[in-house]
Order: sequence, then structure tokens, then C-alpha cells
Amino acid sequence: MPKVLPFLIGALMLLLAASGYLGYEWRTTLAALESAKAELASSTNSSAVALKNAAQDNEQLAEALAEQKRVNDSFLGKIEAISGTVGKLDKLSKTDPELLQKYSKVYFLNENYIPESLTLIPKEWTYGAQEEYFHGKLWPHLLEMMEDAKDDGVNLEVISGYRSFGKQAQLKASYKVTYGAGANAFSADQGYSEHQLGSTVDFTTKELGANFTTLDTTEAYAWLNEHAHRYGFVLSYPKGNTYYQYEPWHWRYVGRELADDLDDEGKHFYDLEQRELDKYLINFYD
Repeated sequence: MPKVLPFLIGALMLLLAASGYLGYEWRTTLAALESAKAELASSTNSSAVALKNAAQDNEQLAEALAEQKRVNDSFLGKIEAISGTVGKLDKLSKTDPELLQKYSKVYFLNENYIPESLTLIPKEWTYGAQEEYFHGKLWPHLLEMMEDAKDDGVNLEVISGYRSFGKQAQLKASYKVTYGAGANAFSADQGYSEHQLGSTVDFTTKELGANFTTLDTTEAYAWLNEHAHRYGFVLSYPKGNTYYQYEPWHWRYVGRELADDLDDEGKHFYDLEQRELDKYLINFYD
């Protein structure tokens, strides 16, 4: 027993020492865990705050971008409006205002006036040996109308197209020799003829030839009366007009928009005031 006692005492001391060490390690580990927990919590809070701030920043950025887009869209709209206005003004500047003037006994067309371009009408579309011309920019409309009429079995022929100031003077002088003052009922003085614009033609048919004054008795006139407005052409001097005698052969290009409106409203070109006609210049060549 005396020999065992020191051993037990030594073992007990070792056990106490081990227990103290283990307690220290436990406390140290626990403290480390608590510290790590605290750091994690702090980090989590920081991350949450950062995410919240980032979300707010993103929302503000999105609002700023949306506002900038609205500003840009508004600016683009203004640019487009300005561009459209400039485009219209440019288009209008390239349209000859004389082409919608009311010339018959109202406005005088300068003796030096010549259309900006003239196209020789092919012989297959004219009557007689004389060469006939038409406004170059408007020729496609006239050709389209005559081709469509032909497809419908109607053969239109141009017996008179563009006339210069001098040619109109000669023509009027010859009529005065034959008809005297009566020529004023059917022939314009030089400077007052729509033919000088190059946008007007007198029609006949193979059957009528030079006797085109009776065009209104033919299918050709009926076709023109029904369809001509679709190509931009109108009858200048219908029955009852106050300018010249009834001229069923005399057709003038005034633009599709105006011709359609006149047809829809049952009106004629010379029924409108000049300011009303001028509004149609912008789309004259369309």
C-alpha cells in the first residue's frame, strides 16, 4: 500500500493536469468558435447591407437609364420632326409652283417659261405627223394612263401636248383669222394656256382623228371620266365652266391627291381658290 500511494498520487496529479489542459483547450476552442461566429454574423450583416445598397444603386441606375432613354427618345422625336419638315421643304422647293396655277384668263404665264424637262411622246401615242411633247417628270403618269386604257380596249391618242408661248400666239392668231372674236370662246391667248405648262394634253382617237371635239360621244371619254383621276388627270373645262366652252378633249395633270379629292367631292379644278390648290403642291409628283 505505501508503494502504491505515491503512484496514485502521481496519476491523480497527471489527471488533474490533463483535465486542466483539456479545459483550457476547450475554452480556447469555444472562444475561437464564438469569435468566428461573431465574424460570420458581422460579415453576413455587411453582405446584406452591401446587397441592399447594391440593389438601391441598381434601382437608381435603372431609373437614371430610363430617364435618359426618355430624354433620348424625345430628342430623336424632335430630330425626326425637324428632318420631316426639312424633307417636305426640300421636296416643295423642287416642285414647280406654276403647275397648279389657274391660268385660264386669270394668271399670266411668262413668255420665257419652259417646263424643266420635256419628253417627246412616242408616235404610237400621238395623232398626226407633228411631234408632241409632255412634261418629263409627268410623262410616266400619262403613259401609264394610256397603257391601262389600251388594256381596257380604249385607244387614246394625243393630238396636242406642250405649246410654247410663241406657238400659242401663232395658234390663236390663226383662229382669229377664221373665227374672229369667237376664237376667245375656245382658245387662250399666249401666256394663259395650260398647254404651256407641259402638263396638259388634248386627246383624240383613231376613229375621230382631227374631229376630236366630239370626244364626249366615245367610249374613250367615258373611260377618262371614270378613271383619269386615278392617274392625276382632270377635265379642265367641263360643261358650265366660266372660262371657255366645254372641252371634253382637254385634260390636265394636277397630281393624284388633288384629282382624287376633286372626284370624291364632285368639284373641278377651277372651283377651288388658289390657296386651296397650293396645299397639294407637296405631293404633286407622287
